[in-house]
Parts: sequence; C-alpha cells; structure tokens
Amino acid sequence: MTVGNRMSRRLITVSADTAVPEAQALMRREKIHRLPVLNKDGKLVGIVTASDLRRASAPPATTLDIYELHYLISRLKVESVMTKNPITVREDLPVEEAARIMDDNRVAGLPVISDGELAGIITESDLFRLFIDLFGARHRGVRLTLLMPEKRGELAAIAAAIADAGGNLLSLVAFDGEDKETSYCTLKVEGVAKDALVAVVEPLVARVMEARES
Repeated sequence: MTVGNRMSRRLITVSADTAVPEAQALMRREKIHRLPVLNKDGKLVGIVTASDLRRASAPPATTLDIYELHYLISRLKVESVMTKNPITVREDLPVEEAARIMDDNRVAGLPVISDGELAGIITESDLFRLFIDLFGARHRGVRLTLLMPEKRGELAAIAAAIADAGGNLLSLVAFDGEDKETSYCTLKVEGVAKDALVAVVEPLVARVMEARES
C-alpha cells in the first residue's frame, strides 16, 4: 500500500499572504489542523499548523492595548509563521515509510508531491484509519493474538487451518515477538466460534496470548 492509496486528495490550501485570522477561520470551518501554503505560481512553499497560528495569535508581553494587538495580529501573514520547505513525500512511497518519516521528524502531516505539484496530504488521521482497517476493527469476529515460532510457512499453515475449519480470515498483522526466534501475530476471523478457533490454531503456535470476540 502506498501513500497515494491513503492520502487526502481534497486539498485545502492558503497563499503565503493569507492573514493569520483568515487561516484560523478556514481551519475551524473545515475541521482540519494544517494547511499547505502555496505561492502565486501554485507551488508548495510551506505548511502551517493550528499550533503555529495559536502561537502567532497569543498576546505577547507588551505595552500595546488590546485594540492595537488585534490590529497587529490581523495584519500578520501566514508566511511569517509557517514552516518553510516542509518535508514532502511521493505518491508511490510505501505508507509505512511515510509513517516512519512522520515519527522520526515529529510531524503529523506530510504534503504529497507528484510531478512537482501538490497532489495531496497524508496525516496522522489517515494512518489511524489505516490502523483500524489493518486490524479489521470495523468487522465482527474472533480476534486472536498468537506467539509464533519464526519458521518458514507458519502463517500459511495457520491460514490453511482456519480455512479448513470454515473460517474467513478478515485481517492478519505480524510484528516482533519476545525474541529473535518468535513473532506476534494478531488476526481476526469470522465464521468460527472462539473456542473452536483456538482449538484449531493452538497446535500450530507457541502460545495463544489472547482470544476474544470483538
């Protein structure tokens, strides 16, 4: 799965000379937390977040009265508070690489560039929805967490045993285990009762860590 499969193509942007209060109002209206910033040629030059705008609008320690402060803030442009030359990704980048880039750089959204143009944006919300999909959280079934020995063909054997029992595998996610010789696997299955599913899978794994209907 690539960034292009999960990104938002509904682009809401601002120009570098957009006033800070205008950008804040746009974010509130659209219920978003970041805006790509484009120059007059439509090229990406920055990104501004709700936090950037809040900091810019916070009254500093000053001798100015409230009316003068409001006037100054109303004249403040996005260009002065945005992050310039933001980190970007391509549509064909694996989605897990985008997640790694976000985590490594402590950012919650990445503009997506295609042929030099802004094509979309992928955010932590997109990755959160992907997480839900990967675990089959929107489907009813039996959820198992298994500790498995690291050996070739283990997942195939489990999938075959579930199919033979009449089960339909809704999701399967594998990740590092307790040591180099094991891995964890979380799967969700429909069509087989919990106790029957455990009985089918248990002989094939090191341990059934958890079994629940969800």
